[in-house]
Amino acid sequence: MITRKQVLFLLLFVLFIAEGTILPLLIPSGWQMRISANLVYIVILFIAVYHHRHTALVLGIFFGLLHDVVFYGEMIGPYGFSMGLSAYMMGLIFQAPRAPLPVMVSVVILGSLLNDTMLFFLYKLFQLNHVTFDWALIEYMIPNLFIHFVFALIIYVPLRKQLERIGKRRSKTEEAS
Repeated sequence: MITRKQVLFLLLFVLFIAEGTILPLLIPSGWQMRISANLVYIVILFIAVYHHRHTALVLGIFFGLLHDVVFYGEMIGPYGFSMGLSAYMMGLIFQAPRAPLPVMVSVVILGSLLNDTMLFFLYKLFQLNHVTFDWALIEYMIPNLFIHFVFALIIYVPLRKQLERIGKRRSKTEEAS
């Protein structure tokens, strides 16, 4: 029997595959270098708020390392570090089992901005990035933020319901033991 947690992990993996296969077909060729939408990270932010921040930390590190290996081979670890830490921080700040849409949208916006900023400064620290923060903010952080915002609006209701069901099952098993 497949549990809801396994289905959620499978969803994250399918989104990871879609980021590299389907999403480049949907993005216009002129914007290919500007937009690198991280759909898995948005779902991890939902997990951080509605389920648990430690789960989001582990998933962020795991899928971030997958991003480092598959998409960005210059250095192993920045995506794992930034996705894990920023998801944990968002879960720590906004832990709410029934967070309404405006709260979740603000989590997505702040989390995406935090993740991209951490990545920018990590690459700047190791001298892999030679642009200014202003340029990076305008050229790729804000377009990514817009894509993340739209994706969060699309998945808000179905993902929230699934995560609430997982939370109810977890609380029932804790009460029984």
